[in-house]
Formats: sequence, structure tokens, C-alpha cells
Amino acid sequence: MKTYFERTISAAPLAVFRIGLGFMLLFGIIRFWSKGWIEDLYINPKCYFPFYGFEFVVPLGNYTYILFAVCGISALLFALGLCYRLASISLFLSFTYIELIDKSTYLNHYYFISMICLLMIFLPAHAFFSIDAKLNKNLHSGYVPAWTVDSIKVFVSMLYIFAAIAKINSDWLLHAQPLKIWLIARNDMPVIGFLFNYKWTPYLFSWFGFLYDLTIPFFLWNKKTRLGAYAAVIVFHVFTSLLFPIGMFPYIMIVTALIFFSEDFHLILLSQLNKLFKGQKEFISTSNNYAFKHLNQNIIIILFSLFFFIQLLLPFRYLLYPGQLFWTEEGFRFSWRVMLIEKAGYAEFKVRDAVSGKWVIVNNNEFLTKLQEKMMATQPDMILQYAHLLRDHYAKKGFEKPQVFVDSYVTLNGRLGRVLVDPNTDLAAQVESFNHKSWILSYND
Repeated sequence: MKTYFERTISAAPLAVFRIGLGFMLLFGIIRFWSKGWIEDLYINPKCYFPFYGFEFVVPLGNYTYILFAVCGISALLFALGLCYRLASISLFLSFTYIELIDKSTYLNHYYFISMICLLMIFLPAHAFFSIDAKLNKNLHSGYVPAWTVDSIKVFVSMLYIFAAIAKINSDWLLHAQPLKIWLIARNDMPVIGFLFNYKWTPYLFSWFGFLYDLTIPFFLWNKKTRLGAYAAVIVFHVFTSLLFPIGMFPYIMIVTALIFFSEDFHLILLSQLNKLFKGQKEFISTSNNYAFKHLNQNIIIILFSLFFFIQLLLPFRYLLYPGQLFWTEEGFRFSWRVMLIEKAGYAEFKVRDAVSGKWVIVNNNEFLTKLQEKMMATQPDMILQYAHLLRDHYAKKGFEKPQVFVDSYVTLNGRLGRVLVDPNTDLAAQVESFNHKSWILSYND
């Protein structure tokens, strides 16, 4: 272990990763802004669904534009390697704050980006081919500890492998769900759309997706198979982006996979960039080693070990809960379970005055956006949050000790709809916690 942590490699892979990730996030922020999603998702809603334990993350109204501007500027500075430490901290905090505002917008790849940005705070990605390195000759280094690059490789590999493990279930492998539902809906796609009408197509896609996630990090890590594996990464993610509306994630993964390539490959890339911008040859030819202070490196290694230990445990926390994971979704988030379920739901809420007995049927459109209602209707923790919002709202309107009940029906991966929540449970009296929600009815499938 001591020998490994003393080993150094070229700083070029970290520099390329920094540049690629930074500009991809900058483009993503510009795209998000240009499509009007800031207003639609973070300003127009009347209420929000914060994550449990992060209720202090509140919507900022029109100041949300400033938050996105800070995130975009941080991504640009991050890519350029200018004021890198400050920029990486600002990028992590601003991006993560945005994603914690409303649970309705949660996606696994947002969590991936937040965690990568967190790791990058501690890595010397600015030591080579950066403005910081150009301004500070003492910082400029051609070599960094090998573990700084390997930590990124390990985290990317974990994403793929856990995504494969999550696909080891009967719906995905034996019934090709939910791809049976999604692919047939794209049978009007030019050139290849007709293939989605065949019964075998979703099974082919399901098994290929499983085997791809399971093996691709090993093929990328192996020099002999790396080039073919990267071609597969490009084909897989471009195809995924054409079929499904998952934003920038496929392209971020294409850029991220470059970290597995050799030091020489990254040096060639940076040499071409250096020529393009007419930089000095010395800018990419230093032989200096970047060295952490001994105490600092030990602290960072301990923190990284703790980080990876937590990341290994989180995907398996669902085992602490009874019932079907896809039904209850207890322990579902932050576990790399990407595009595994198709759920549609209907939730009608009734608020009752416990003293007078009067009651009212709630019009969800008065409180929620279409996206929020869609996400809430299938996720028990969001149903509980919404019930508490209704309790507080009607208490202000004169209801004494308001009780909240819900009639909820959910269909999972093409099955007939079933009741999700016990309709006789007063959700206003239930407390949010990490404990199992006993009022979720069993699925028994």
C-alpha cells in the first residue's frame, strides 16, 4: 500500500477530466437556462419536496437565476483551472444545492455529478495545463500521485457495476420490463423504429444493458480492450440519448470514460489544445512532481476511504426494509438504479376536520405542477410530505386537527394498478423518518 501511494503518473488525465467535465457542466447549465427550466422547475411551483434531513435547502425564488449563474461560472473556472479550489467548492455547493431544492427533479446522474465534484475538490486537477499552473510555477507539475486518477476510475466503475447489480431482477432480465413499454412507444423512430415492434427486441436490449454495465469498466481498464470498449461507450450512450430524454448524462459519461485511457493519449490531446491556443511548449512538458504534504495526503486518503465505504453501503440499504423495493422505493435513491421502473399513479387526497367532521377533496393542481404530481403519486415519502403540506394549509384555513387520507393507485412495469397507501391511515399524524413506513400496503408479487 505504501508503494502504491508513493507511485506517480502523468497529471494529463486529471487535466483532461477537469476540462471535459467543466465544459460539459457549463453547457448543461446554459441548456437548462435556455429551455426555461429554471422558471418551470424552481420558481413557478407553489411548494417543493425537500430531501429528508435537508429541509434547510429552500427555494430562492428569482434569486435561483443567480444560483445557476454561480454554478455556470464555477464550471467555467473549474474547466480553465482558474482559482481551482474555490471554483470546485463553489461548483459542488451550487450544483448540489440546486438538486436538493426539489425531490421531484431527482436523477441518479445528478447525484453522480455532485459526488464527482466533491472528489475533485481534493484532487490536484489544476496542477497541469491550467491557468493556475501558468500563474504559479511552484504549482505547475507534470506528475501526480497515481491514486488521484485511480479514485475517479474506481468511482466511475462503481456506478456501472452497481447499475448492473440493480438489473439482476426478474422484471429486467426475464420480462424485459420496463423496456417493453418504452421501446414500443418509439416505433416511429426513423430507420430503426420498426425493430421495436418485435417481441425479442426489448429482451435483447435488457440483456445487452445488463452485460454492458457489468463488463464495461473492466474492458476500459484493460489496455487491450480499451479502444473497442470506448467505441461501445459512445454507441451505447448516443443510442440511449436518442431513445430516452435523460439530458446531458450520456455525453457526460462519454467524456468521463476518457479517464481510463493512457497517459500518452491525454498528453497528445493536451498538446493539440496547446497548439490550438498557441501555448508555450514548456506549458505541457514539466517534469515536476505534485506532492501533498504528508499529513494532508493521509487525511485525504482517510476521507476518500470513508467516502467509498459509504458509497459501497448505500445501494444495499434497501435490505433494511421489508417489501418490494420497486414498490416502496425505500432505499431506492442514491443507489445507481437507473431506468429500472415505469410507474404511473393516481392519488386523491381528502382532508377532514377531526372536530366538526367536515371534509374536502383536494384539487392537486392548486398546489403542484404536473411533474410534481406525477412524481408524488408513486413515491410514498413524497405522498407523506404532500399530506403534511395539506395538513398545515387547511389548519390555517380553520380546520381543527386536520386529518389527511389518500386514495392511491399505482401501476408498476405494466401490471394492473394496485393500492399503494392504506386509505384508512391518517397521514397527517405520521412522522417522516428513515424507519419503514408501515402504511405502505404490501405488493406481494
